[in-house]
Amino acid sequence: MKREIDIENWNRKEHFEFFTSYDDPFYGVVTEIDCSIAKKYAKINGFSFFAFYLYKSLKAANSVEEFRYRIEDGKVFCYDKIHAGSTIGRQDGTFGFSFVAYQEEFSVFLEDLKKEIDAVANSTGIRFNEEAKRMDAIHYSTLPWNKFTGLTHAKNFKFKSSNPKITFGKIFEREGKWFLPISVDVHHGLVDGLHISRFLEKFQELMNQENI
Repeated sequence: MKREIDIENWNRKEHFEFFTSYDDPFYGVVTEIDCSIAKKYAKINGFSFFAFYLYKSLKAANSVEEFRYRIEDGKVFCYDKIHAGSTIGRQDGTFGFSFVAYQEEFSVFLEDLKKEIDAVANSTGIRFNEEAKRMDAIHYSTLPWNKFTGLTHAKNFKFKSSNPKITFGKIFEREGKWFLPISVDVHHGLVDGLHISRFLEKFQELMNQENI
């Protein structure tokens, strides 16, 4: 479900119109999340750390309204719920797109993610299907081989995207703690630095919880 934003009476009207006139209205932030508690919790409970932090980040994103805004045919909509459109790697070195619906119950989300991982593994090509094109998704990627301090994305200026893009890097240890690099790219007509900060704060809060 989604609701249309009344742009004419929106307090972001001028911000929206200003930044949507740009050829590239996206901007990004690269930072780190302390994942020490979450990493330990996932290990003790025997489930995928990738699945755990993907779920936590999606839960955090759903808590920030601005991350649920999308531009469609010049109009702005706010989705009730947003999901994960993630790249999944294969054994042959290629990857495919996947779609995993956000679920309040981690166990349900985990099972759905496992099914998508299997579907990608047993397929070829990029899997740019209708699910991958959904507007109510965040575009996720993971670079598990490298710790990064900067990141750029491929861009197609013929296609006006407004989906946030979140990328994770290789976790690393520093002074006895574990950290997860994260890059967050958003459309500036919809999301400001304040909203990225709220997302990161909520994500860190969830990663610090010794539970699901």
